[in-house]
Amino acid sequence: MIVRYDTPFRLNPEYTPRGDQAQAIAKLVEGLDSGLRFQTLLGATGTGKTYTMASVIAATQRPALVFAHNKTLAAQLCQEFRAFFPENAVEYFISYYDYYQPEAYIPQNDVYIEKDSSINEEIERLRHSATQALLERRDVIVVASVSCIYGLGSPDTYAEAVVTFECGQTMDVREAIQRLVAMQFTRNDMVLDRGTFRVRGDTLEIQPKDEEVVTRVEFFGDTVERIRLIDPLTQDVVDEPQRISVFPATHYVTPWERLDEVIAQIEEEKEAQCAKFVAEGKLLEAQRLRQRTDFDIEMMREVGFCSGIENYSRYFDGRKPGEPPYTLLDFLPSDAVVFIDESHQTIPQIRAMYNGDRSRKEVLVEYGFRLPSALDNRPLTFDEFLQRVKQVVFVSATPGPF
Repeated sequence: MIVRYDTPFRLNPEYTPRGDQAQAIAKLVEGLDSGLRFQTLLGATGTGKTYTMASVIAATQRPALVFAHNKTLAAQLCQEFRAFFPENAVEYFISYYDYYQPEAYIPQNDVYIEKDSSINEEIERLRHSATQALLERRDVIVVASVSCIYGLGSPDTYAEAVVTFECGQTMDVREAIQRLVAMQFTRNDMVLDRGTFRVRGDTLEIQPKDEEVVTRVEFFGDTVERIRLIDPLTQDVVDEPQRISVFPATHYVTPWERLDEVIAQIEEEKEAQCAKFVAEGKLLEAQRLRQRTDFDIEMMREVGFCSGIENYSRYFDGRKPGEPPYTLLDFLPSDAVVFIDESHQTIPQIRAMYNGDRSRKEVLVEYGFRLPSALDNRPLTFDEFLQRVKQVVFVSATPGPF
């Protein structure tokens, strides 16, 4: 069970409206309250549009997602919103890759390019912090790049996997370890990195993905005796909460009880696709697909995870062929307001995401590097994006039709 907080948005009183900001704020709030789906805020850089957005959020008391068309702008907006809302959750959600080379195949040269990437651990922490905040509280503003329309895993499965520790609760160390492993935490009794835990006697130490402090849970027999938050560098006690929730180490969480069912579905698709290749005389493609898929399945059976597991997300999410993936938008409350900053640049980016991803993966499927279901590990189409946002405020100095 997730511990939820209900804190109102409180705008920093040091800032006040200037010029025609008050009029713009009033009109936007009126439009949102009356149910207008699309509105436009005209404003160039330096005209106070971020403050206007912040004032609208404070007036409506509704969670918000703010789109930016690049990481630099997203970071700037996040910093500004944190100044406006020092007591509320302002989160940062962008692609966590410092470097990313997608998996690809060039048939003209018979060259396969394996996926290669470098993940920024701090940005990964901030992404987990954003999804956690959306599940725990309403006073949340998430500043995101357009990468947030890529698949992220089911919010329901993610929330169901959360482990809550409470002083006096009946739970022993062994059960806690099993729950953590199911959430893709790994045991490391030497060094605590994010997404790991260690056990020393009746003391369990966890380094969550979204936290900078270590969660230390002390047991007495089959009872949670004490919970402490520890600074990993100084080992000082930061806090002693009575209750705390630990969120999964990955957004792609699969309950162990469903794993056999998922593997059976993957094997069924593998056999059907291999048979299709053989019937077409594509023996190399059939052999390649069988070998690669069998290796992934073996990894899933052993550790519940494999490299490139997102390519099987359709089965883990329980989606039908062609159905859109879960994204950050599915973590948002139903009444969230979406602001699209510099919309004249951001909207074309959202439109272009799907086609570029699709063409690359179709080649991988055609030559036996991936199952056809990998096509459903994709960003949203523009129409799917519009279906998921209830009320949108476009922010631009040069708006145009879309």
